[in-house]
Amino acid sequence: MGSAEGARRLGREQLFTCPYCGLPQERVPTLDDGTVMLEPDMMVAAHLVPADHRWIVLPDGQVAMYGVSPVDGAQRCRLEHRLACPRQELPDLWQWLTTLREENARRSERLPDPPSPREPDERLPEVG
Repeated sequence: MGSAEGARRLGREQLFTCPYCGLPQERVPTLDDGTVMLEPDMMVAAHLVPADHRWIVLPDGQVAMYGVSPVDGAQRCRLEHRLACPRQELPDLWQWLTTLREENARRSERLPDPPSPREPDERLPEVG
């Protein structure tokens, strides 16, 4: 869930400023009596958002995590501000891909003759 720590309230609405970037974010109640900071006025296609970050709006205004995959192509969800915040590091959204990248880094280090970074050829191409 998005953290509200350090967020400042804007006016009477449930809009707050992000303590990292200063942009507005909306504090929305969740089913577990908590809150989550969401991008204001933004609904995205649910299949574009990782399963553990899909916030579906319920009829009473609360939001619930919707981790079902695959989703209906018409399903829309809200987006956590921390995923869109330009000043926060993205969370690890796809653990399997991070694990694969880490394993590939280890495999690359174990090669008998690791490849050196290629430098671009500084010669101009022959053109005629």
